[in-house]
Amino acid sequence: MKIIYMGTPDFAVPALVAICEAGYEVALVVTKPDRPRDRGKKIQSCPVKVEALKRGLPVSTPDFLKGNAEFLSSVNEIAPDLIVVAAYGKILPVELLDIPRRGCVNIHGSILPRYRGAAPIHRAVVDGCCETGVTLMYMSEGMDAGDIIAAACTKIGTKTTAQLHRELAQLGADLLVRELPAILDGTVVRTPQDPARATYAPMISKEDARIDFSRSAEEICALVRGMYSWPCAWTCCEDAMMKVHEAAPGTLSADGEPGTILRADRNGIVVSCGDGSVVLNRIQMPGKKPMDAGAYLLGNKIEIGTVLR
Repeated sequence: MKIIYMGTPDFAVPALVAICEAGYEVALVVTKPDRPRDRGKKIQSCPVKVEALKRGLPVSTPDFLKGNAEFLSSVNEIAPDLIVVAAYGKILPVELLDIPRRGCVNIHGSILPRYRGAAPIHRAVVDGCCETGVTLMYMSEGMDAGDIIAAACTKIGTKTTAQLHRELAQLGADLLVRELPAILDGTVVRTPQDPARATYAPMISKEDARIDFSRSAEEICALVRGMYSWPCAWTCCEDAMMKVHEAAPGTLSADGEPGTILRADRNGIVVSCGDGSVVLNRIQMPGKKPMDAGAYLLGNKIEIGTVLR
């Protein structure tokens, strides 16, 4: 049985590892092309490509898929039984979906049909959901609309998006390996999604991460956890962008304008919000590393009454 694996970021690495260690033949790994990354803009390979090369697997990095005759021809030559996708980052055209004998399956970071789209983990945390999970599904032309094979859940609690990414990546890998025998022999049960229950999780932008202090403390803390570690929740302190890495509901109350700094000391920066206050415990100012707010205030002064916007 030949499998083609398509994935790009850290989230997609555990599933590739699991397939290989379970003894399945990975005939090709497809990732997005190498890109300049980080501040130095050095050209780097994505995590899935790094893992594939370490295991001696053949890798393809097409710039595009739709209408790419050369790439589609190479896939047809392999004649894969299955294509497995996890956070590849591009939409698969129907001419690719139709090639494998057992179809294409995708590991999606939510319990479908909730949070279809590009940022399901971010959105679930920001929205204050109690739980999330992964869904193993057949791919179709619609966005994350294919039949469900299986799903696995986990509690969110106070986990950040970064923590959930790691947890769900492994959960998805375990789910995939558990279901692969039935997928490959054609006996797996397929459950159609109910489109009436579908919700969407569009791509995250920098503006999505801006803190609105008119919201409740719980909502602000959920935003901070949901935007960690990328793109990171932020606000403006006078003319400087202040990134907020950790926050907690405060005990002070105030009738003033939301965003007003009520206290700033070794215990954090307390800011008024829609239902009382929120404590900014870990911040990052321009050109600085993230640090505890109390440590930042030892060498930097923030005036009480300053309004964060």
